[in-house]
Amino acid sequence: MGLNKAAVMKVMREVFQRIRFRHDPYSQENPFRILLLTNRDSDNTGDQVIEACDISLIRTVMKNIGIGSLHYEVKSCAAAIITKRYMATRDEALLERPRRLISECDMIIFGGAPLFNYRYQQFYERTALTLELAQEYGKPVIFSAIGVEGYDEDNPKCQRLKKALNLPCVHQITTRDDIDSLMKFKAREDLEIRKVADPAVFAARRFESFDRRKSQNNRRVGIFVIRAHAFLDNGVDFDEHASAMMYVKLGEELLKRGIAYEFLTSGHFGDEAFLDRLIVQYGVSSARCRFGINKPEDLARRISGYDAVVTARLHPSIVSFSYGVPSLGLVWNNKVSYFYESIGYPERIVEVENGGVDVIAMADQLEQIMEEGVKKDPDFLVSVYETLFKGIKGVAMPDCKTKCFDYHKILKVMRPTIGVSEEEADLKLQRKSRRTYRTYNELFDKYEASKKEISRLKQELGEK
Repeated sequence: MGLNKAAVMKVMREVFQRIRFRHDPYSQENPFRILLLTNRDSDNTGDQVIEACDISLIRTVMKNIGIGSLHYEVKSCAAAIITKRYMATRDEALLERPRRLISECDMIIFGGAPLFNYRYQQFYERTALTLELAQEYGKPVIFSAIGVEGYDEDNPKCQRLKKALNLPCVHQITTRDDIDSLMKFKAREDLEIRKVADPAVFAARRFESFDRRKSQNNRRVGIFVIRAHAFLDNGVDFDEHASAMMYVKLGEELLKRGIAYEFLTSGHFGDEAFLDRLIVQYGVSSARCRFGINKPEDLARRISGYDAVVTARLHPSIVSFSYGVPSLGLVWNNKVSYFYESIGYPERIVEVENGGVDVIAMADQLEQIMEEGVKKDPDFLVSVYETLFKGIKGVAMPDCKTKCFDYHKILKVMRPTIGVSEEEADLKLQRKSRRTYRTYNELFDKYEASKKEISRLKQELGEK
């Protein structure tokens, strides 16, 4: 009787794992299961970079604590496992999937995503409900490098979130930005809270295979465009026309200085819509615009080829920093300022307002930062890994005595990605397209409703 080659290989891999990781208490039949919840389904590729870097860091931690690659699983899902439909109906049947995901895992890690947003979104409630399910099933939870929207003692939504965050299942919360506000959420003495680096500071290693840093001398700047009303929606007095003129005038000024540039986005369809408007209404050449940034490696590939970047979106700044590409951050919310302060370059931000932006000063600063480059503090970079190491080890291998890898060891152990599969790339594009279609349908419905209302009002006026 011939041997089953696949079965033999499985046994050999298991034997190898047992020899290499002799203190590993898990197996292929009984692996340690991590449920990773991020904003992975966003068409903003910056969120996809977070997911990719989180997965790499988690895998590195598992090797660090001595759990073999066949003895754990990382199931990555969109953070919104509590659906909008459930939020609208409270139909318990719609909790079947989140209950299954949570009950089948050994721990939950939240990475990035607008998990705390309570002022303009209902994500806070979905986070709270997820935590209540985790508490029900006795599953430990850590929040890694999340953004914090602020704290409001008098806001019932904020207080709802605070109550959930202090459930016993929550072991650790780290933030990449507003540590002072995060501390106000803390009501349990044993709840660990810390400020850390964003996982995307490891993007250059994760996407090393897509690095296109150039050797030629001609300078090139990537200018990331953000949606038309992003500034106004965040209380910054900088309207669509002012934003468009800033981009156009900055490009013209760079050309005068012999600096090449191109406009692009990090993938959000609203950003791409505004980029198209720059072409149609403001005369920007389509040859200078780059569309189709739909995968995290697309973002990494583009940024690695620039000498500098201008962006309002946070993660092009962080990916640029990872690649050693200096950037200027256009401030539309406080998380931009927090990031540049954390990396030691608080002066590399541009405050915008309707009075206008001095594009000559911006171009001067771009030339300056291209000369200065980027310096990194390994102690800061490793902070996001250190807390993941402590959080995962405390659950998976609490008696493990091994020390946390240092920054250089992390880079050595971390494996670059080969990119998303063709199937996953298609799914990402489908999700983005469907969000665009939904937005179109909502606007069309509003348009039709407005037409009917106008017709009704005209009829009433005619009768009078």
